[in-house]
Amino acid sequence: MIMQPKTVGLILSILLFSSCEKTIDPNLQSASPVLVVEAWLNNKPEKQIIQLTKTQPYFDASTPAGVSGATVLVIDDLNNAFTFNDDGTNSGTYQWTPLTGQSFGAVGRKYALTVQVNGETFQSFSEMKRTTPVDSITFMVKPDFQFPDDSYIAEFWATDQIGSGDTYWIKAYKNGVPLNKPSEIVVAFDAGFSGGGDFDGVTFIPPIRNAINPIDADPKNSNVNLPPYVNGDSVYVEIHSITLEAFDHLQQVIIQTQRSGGFGALFARPIENVSTNIFNSNPKGSAVAGFFNISAVKGKGKKFVK
Repeated sequence: MIMQPKTVGLILSILLFSSCEKTIDPNLQSASPVLVVEAWLNNKPEKQIIQLTKTQPYFDASTPAGVSGATVLVIDDLNNAFTFNDDGTNSGTYQWTPLTGQSFGAVGRKYALTVQVNGETFQSFSEMKRTTPVDSITFMVKPDFQFPDDSYIAEFWATDQIGSGDTYWIKAYKNGVPLNKPSEIVVAFDAGFSGGGDFDGVTFIPPIRNAINPIDADPKNSNVNLPPYVNGDSVYVEIHSITLEAFDHLQQVIIQTQRSGGFGALFARPIENVSTNIFNSNPKGSAVAGFFNISAVKGKGKKFVK
């Protein structure tokens, strides 16, 4: 039997890709640990946290080592100083605790972060931008390929502030537990996904409004997702204001963390460090990573009752 050219080509292609399936354990060169400063602060009347850790090898899944013995200070443009104290757990956690009824920062104020550790000084600057309120939260049965039929979907309703250029981080909590998977990071430019969308001063678009639904596989069948909300569940939604720098940073985090395996990985964006707005006051000093942002926050919650 003589095979057709198309058949021969198909067989060769299958053999080629089959021969490429090989498990490898790359031996990556070790790099010197770098200081990581995670300073995501907000004006909620609660304890504020700045985390100092060290980077570690790419395939190391352990908890990053905390950095102790640092002096951590935030000063606003009115010379109000906020000292963050080491909590003593050796985890690199530095905290500022408000007095009763006190909150951190104010919209429109500018802030300077200073971290002094191991003889070096690291700095960053940010501004608390305005946010927008959550008007309401609704539940509805809505066709969605990600969930079983007749699943109830949650949706929040909010309107972007008039004036182009507002950027937000939308955070959701189900039954008090934050939705914090990489796939659950939701950012918005005005009421859309990017500055080119011309969504100034309007209601947030549906993909953003619907992004507060957790996608969890059924433990009995990994090919099926659980309904996002059932009777008795609660959802709480917060809209955090962020700077444009923070918006770009989080978009890069989304790209770098949401990576599929298999053939598609060949065409994915290369792994790289995400941007940072923190710098060493000595240009020839040690490198640093992380981010500093202060958010104004408004939120609303609702319990699902059929």
